[in-house]
Amino acid sequence: MNKAEQLPGRSKGQADAPKRKEILDGARQVFRAAGFDGASMDKIAQVAGVSKGTLYVYFHNKEELFLELVHVDRKEAAEQIFLREDDEIDVATMLQELGEKFLTMMIQPSHVALVRMVIGAAEKFPEAGQTFFEMGPCFGIDRLAAYLERQASRGRIVLNEDPKLAAAHFLNLCHGDVVKRLLFGYAEQPSRADVRATVDSAVRVFLKAYGA
Repeated sequence: MNKAEQLPGRSKGQADAPKRKEILDGARQVFRAAGFDGASMDKIAQVAGVSKGTLYVYFHNKEELFLELVHVDRKEAAEQIFLREDDEIDVATMLQELGEKFLTMMIQPSHVALVRMVIGAAEKFPEAGQTFFEMGPCFGIDRLAAYLERQASRGRIVLNEDPKLAAAHFLNLCHGDVVKRLLFGYAEQPSRADVRATVDSAVRVFLKAYGA
């Protein structure tokens, strides 16, 4: 069982409760504005528009609330796009499509804010960083590695590395310097043409190394 499945209080009824969503929305505002250390349950209750007693009915402490927020926000994270499986499309076309979806999701302001929030908390609350990593990068690498293995078995690519390492190579190539620039507030939002060009380069470099 992974960390996401172990989080306390995630019953089916609670997961869809409007009150729970109000609390998470309020917590998101507070954590992003004040960081993990600066956030307090009092402030979260105030912003969420609930009493402190109600807040503790849903979450025992700030750490539990933060983990739940990471879990909820990570559901829509970039790496989840690798759920699609279609082995009939040629490798270059599939990688271009996946890469553009991946990078487009990575550069969304909400995702950039989520990454900053988790990085800021990870030193003192490493479990949050581990949950984020397992639900995002690890998930994406595993799914892409499985796709690459299938293509290698068909003779379409040659895997000279561990499939997971090859998958990590491709995802990191897709980042280019676009994501890091956004994380540090160094650049404006990239255009679709920027995304396409960055991924096109990633696909060409990847297939030079792994192409059959």
